[in-house]
Amino acid sequence: MKNRYLHGSMTRIILLNGVGSAGKSSIARALQDITAVPYLHVPMDSFLDMLPARYGENHPDGFSFTPVEGHGGIALQINTGEVAAKALRGMRRAVVALAGQGNNLIVDDVMLDDTWPDYQTLLAPYDVSLVGVFAPLAVLEERERQRGDRMIGLARWQYDRVHQGMVYDLEIDTSTATPEACARKIRQALGL
Repeated sequence: MKNRYLHGSMTRIILLNGVGSAGKSSIARALQDITAVPYLHVPMDSFLDMLPARYGENHPDGFSFTPVEGHGGIALQINTGEVAAKALRGMRRAVVALAGQGNNLIVDDVMLDDTWPDYQTLLAPYDVSLVGVFAPLAVLEERERQRGDRMIGLARWQYDRVHQGMVYDLEIDTSTATPEACARKIRQALGL
């Protein structure tokens, strides 16, 4: 992607993509602590939290979940209704607005369906680095259970979909490194 300069400095966007519970938010916070210049953290979860509660679980206009077979067990397919889809499109446009003011950003997202093509169009003027955040399915499911704020089966459904067709600038495995170690790897690889 192209670079954009505002007030003599380059605006950078680090997009962290991975299954829910992969560790994206923890990495983003650790990365904020060690970068030479400030980065705002833009978590997808903050935008989902803006939805009225009734749209978060089994609402046809928000999110609904269908149990399906996947990876030898039950997965929860995510169905996104129009209200939720508008919120997610709004998130991507909010990222552009923040970058347009010269803010460096670390965005953590779960990129499904048309998310990446939309980002590519919207963020074309900026210096974007795409980082794939990986962990084995068993690790993701254990984290999903431990967190207590996730529906069991989401990681199993997202697992094959989130990274499908993606070409990353960097891939990291959160099952073998702490968020701080992952952040250091990103900083070094991307020259932050």
